[in-house]
Amino acid sequence: MRAGRVQRTVLPPDPVYGSRLLARFINRVMRSGKKHTAERMVYGALDIIKAKGEDPVNVFETALSTVGPKMEVRPRRVGGASYQVPMEVRGDRRLALAIRWIVSIANRRSNKEYHTYAEKLAAELMDAAKGTGEAIKKRDAMQRMAEANRAFAHFKW
Repeated sequence: MRAGRVQRTVLPPDPVYGSRLLARFINRVMRSGKKHTAERMVYGALDIIKAKGEDPVNVFETALSTVGPKMEVRPRRVGGASYQVPMEVRGDRRLALAIRWIVSIANRRSNKEYHTYAEKLAAELMDAAKGTGEAIKKRDAMQRMAEANRAFAHFKW
């Protein structure tokens, strides 16, 4: 017998800006349990954004809402064949994908152009908030895939 749905733990807000979303982002940036290092990198990125004369939390939230995809494809097996069925992305998964993409793309930015991870992260957040950058390309590719597979939308049940 199944135990039912898992209760989600509510993350405490981050100490500097008081944002639960930022706390989630810091946890995604964190590697090997080094939270203090992750906080330093994320707050460093937000300081760089602030130095450029913009509100860092606003840029951060705009970037996440812009990068979050509205549609995705999920595989569904029907009669021995596997179809890519387009489905709407729910709120929590949309945020999780946006955070994951921004962090992974910031990791891949070249070291020649930027000296620290905070600079890479700040650049990716600014690009995403403006609607440019690699994370936006990734979102557009996912949405195009969902659009291309609209013929299989009737398999969604």
